[in-house]
Amino acid sequence: MRTPFIMTPGPTQVHEEVRKAMSREATNPDLDENFYEFYKNTCNKIKRLLNTENQVLILDGEGILGLEAACASLTEQGDRVLCIDNGIFGKGFGDFSKMYGGEVVYFESDYRKGIDVEKLEEFLKRDSNFKYATLVHCETPAGITNPIDKICTLLNKYGVLSVVDSVSSVGGDEINVDEWKIDIALGGSQKCISAPSGLTFLSISEKAMDTMINRKTPIAAFYCNLTIWKGWYEEKWFPYTQPINAIYALDCALDRLLETDYINRHKTIANATREALVKSGLELYPLDSYSNTVTTFLVPEGINFEDVFEDMMKDHNIMIGGAFDYLKGKVIRIGHMGENCYEEKIYITLKALDTVLKKYGAKLNGEIYKHFVD
Repeated sequence: MRTPFIMTPGPTQVHEEVRKAMSREATNPDLDENFYEFYKNTCNKIKRLLNTENQVLILDGEGILGLEAACASLTEQGDRVLCIDNGIFGKGFGDFSKMYGGEVVYFESDYRKGIDVEKLEEFLKRDSNFKYATLVHCETPAGITNPIDKICTLLNKYGVLSVVDSVSSVGGDEINVDEWKIDIALGGSQKCISAPSGLTFLSISEKAMDTMINRKTPIAAFYCNLTIWKGWYEEKWFPYTQPINAIYALDCALDRLLETDYINRHKTIANATREALVKSGLELYPLDSYSNTVTTFLVPEGINFEDVFEDMMKDHNIMIGGAFDYLKGKVIRIGHMGENCYEEKIYITLKALDTVLKKYGAKLNGEIYKHFVD
């Protein structure tokens, strides 16, 4: 079976150097003090990505673990939680708060646009009695990037902790945790970092950690309890055995990313991809606030997404993304993040897509891939 050329918005392709790093001989991470230093140094590299001095942790579980752990650790029965919702992931974030007894209030926004900060402030002027707010930086199904710089500073102004799902943006878009007053920023290994899937990383402000520690009731979880990490480095004690080889791979992937001008690269490729699609006559799903890591556009009228997906795989061995929920069958997604975010890879993808769409009768203006290099 041939391995497909993965051009989805995560998981992304994994470089050979990262795969080799994952195959390094493992030690016992609980007993080898050298590994505690390695873990800490890897966390410090993540701090550089996030632009923070806050505590950073790497957790053994895919990115959703971080979302649930943040909600589990912060939420007590009856806490009011604000869910800032302008998409599938934004709305779904509220479910984690509900699981742990939170009373969730939704601030709803246009699903084809970035969060309107002025409307959010008008909302908070009327009601800001929330323990914390959840929001998504890159709403991946829609291809929208929300202005978390403005949103999180606004939440901080009203005394509301911020929990940000930045899984699809960290390493591909600018994020300044300390400057923007982000209390918890969540990332994942398999997106822009281009490491194997299976790890969450997150930063936690002192204010957020103090809130967790000073709860009135115990946290209803162990694996999702972020306070169990208190003193891990000083005491040389992990709360559970670490996935050492996955962290070796993550560390290598971080080195590869940090040695490049990754923000400018993602921005340049994203702009060129969108421009090529629009010049070809295709319609982008977002109306503004375009993502630098994923482009989402509407399936042309009269064409079935499954046919496009299957032909891209069968005839070109390229895997692109669709979507789910209310967007199922309606959009096509191309991931230009991490190892996917290089001109030649997007060119190959758009050339194949041009062939497949025309096969099914799409009326395009010229060739998509030629617009990409113009």
